[in-house]
Amino acid sequence: MAKNPVILQSGQSVRTQQADAVCAVEQYLGGGGQGEVYRASLAGHAVALKWYYPAQATPEQFAALQTLVQKGAPTAAFLWPIDIAISPVVPGFGYVMPLRAPRYHGIVDLMKRRVEPSFRALTTAGLGLAHSFLMLHAQGLCYRDISFGNVFFDPQDGDVLICDNDNVSIDGAAHGGVLGTPRFMAPEIVRGDALPSTQTDLWSLAVLLFYMLLVHHPLEGKREADIHALDLRAMNRLYGTQPVFIYDADDDSNRPVPGLHDNAIVFWKLYPRFLRELFSRAFTAGTRDPQERVRESEWRAALARLRDAIVLCKRCGVENFYDAEAVRAGAHTRCWSCGTEVVLPPRIRIGRQVVMLNPGSQLFPHHVDEQQMYNFSMPVAAVGAQKQPALKNLSAIKWTVSQADGKRTETKPGQSVLLKNGTKISFGKCEGEIRI
Repeated sequence: MAKNPVILQSGQSVRTQQADAVCAVEQYLGGGGQGEVYRASLAGHAVALKWYYPAQATPEQFAALQTLVQKGAPTAAFLWPIDIAISPVVPGFGYVMPLRAPRYHGIVDLMKRRVEPSFRALTTAGLGLAHSFLMLHAQGLCYRDISFGNVFFDPQDGDVLICDNDNVSIDGAAHGGVLGTPRFMAPEIVRGDALPSTQTDLWSLAVLLFYMLLVHHPLEGKREADIHALDLRAMNRLYGTQPVFIYDADDDSNRPVPGLHDNAIVFWKLYPRFLRELFSRAFTAGTRDPQERVRESEWRAALARLRDAIVLCKRCGVENFYDAEAVRAGAHTRCWSCGTEVVLPPRIRIGRQVVMLNPGSQLFPHHVDEQQMYNFSMPVAAVGAQKQPALKNLSAIKWTVSQADGKRTETKPGQSVLLKNGTKISFGKCEGEIRI
């Protein structure tokens, strides 16, 4: 990272190409391998301005930026190029993008425990990333470099931002440029057999999600611990030619080592079987065949389900996960923090979804309207903190409530319905049943 700006100075101005507007440089934020980033002002709004070093300001990069500006951001999570910036007195060019707010932290902060997000925030962040990369890939684009350095999240609510989008390219059209970040690159890229694509993005996304949820790399176990010098040859073997998932059911040669890989050992057991099975597929079949990798839509569905499965321990208050398959098999969930057997709160089954109704839990259009899947914009219901739990109607329509004894009532907007076993609630387009 450059310590001082070498291209633009505070008070200097450049001009956007498409809008033909003045962009005033205010403050140097940092530099990297491609250029420098500044806080700037455009039409009275705070923005970020990236200006390329001369060697990076190529006609190919200019053309790529034009394509990205024309396409527009796939979702609001992308700090996408808004306009190209040029200057008659400064060589090269740059681009303007939204400015990242201070509430967002890098994933590295999570790894180093500088932030301590809840499981709800982490699952929300993972869900947001899976959805955003699904939308990007749906436009025929590949990101090329999904990694720690390019993703930020709010540890309070799990909201995500994705930066460095000037490296995004048309899927299948990558002939050079960024190949990825070590430890995140797909095995075929490490081996030199492939260039970045949607399929290699899927590998990198799976690695990033594993890091976020288990605070560990999926391929770093005993084999990595036995390496005395982690040089380029060793890294190529570990991540490229001989990758082995640390929890591969058919190969235990790379299991996590107690005392060295405790995060992986502790966290792996906390998650429900359906999530562990997805990770296992991603790093076994998905290692051997890129076509077998877990799709973004599968991660999105699994992470939405995982967030709904959060259960609060009644003794210590920490978050645990409800594992329906384990419960059906007769297993008893014990709190990972205090060891107390976890008592399930009231829960609601809506179609194939089961949502744990902890105090403060919310339902969204995603839960009650099949035509609005993954719409988490505004809650339509929330559990209050009363001694006798109840679900408050936050929607604009009345609910029809059927009690277990056959009695039918209505719950208007702003009213609440007590959570009793067997109560059925019609939300308009679907029905849910309370279980206790």
